[in-house]
Amino acid sequence: MNCIRHYESPLGGITLACDGQALTGLWFDGQKHFLLSLPAGPPEESLPVFEETERWLDLYFSGRIPDFTPPLAPEGTDFRKAVWRILLTVPCGQTMTYGQIADRIAHQTGADRVSAQAVGNAVGHNPISLIIPCHRVVGADGSLIGYAGGIDRKRRLLQMEREMRSFR
Repeated sequence: MNCIRHYESPLGGITLACDGQALTGLWFDGQKHFLLSLPAGPPEESLPVFEETERWLDLYFSGRIPDFTPPLAPEGTDFRKAVWRILLTVPCGQTMTYGQIADRIAHQTGADRVSAQAVGNAVGHNPISLIIPCHRVVGADGSLIGYAGGIDRKRRLLQMEREMRSFR
């Protein structure tokens, strides 16, 4: 079963998608790669996974760091899933570079080197924005590059997270 639901955030509309048990997508309206993996199915279904995701989003947008993660089931290659697992380890209010992620993947797999560009592609195709925090990935010099939801939104998310951490 594939279902979708809409959530209105302070940074714009968000579409949620699930397989009935776990979240499979979370995109800001108009985000790049949005329609590539949007499931066909009944809209606005009320399911526990949507309730839990909305609770996470409500906490996050109210300035509190959620202490739980809804069930996630992003679809992608093994490489992309490895990148997304690393993204889940980046703490709220902190960032990691594409190169640092590439180095971690290389270390985990025993590879001599992993391309930061390949990591960038995986980050850019993350189907569960915010919860799998691709907005926390920055360029080698700390520049805000490569966010499918838009650089202005990325800047606002990072600023909001820095404020969350300072009030903790």
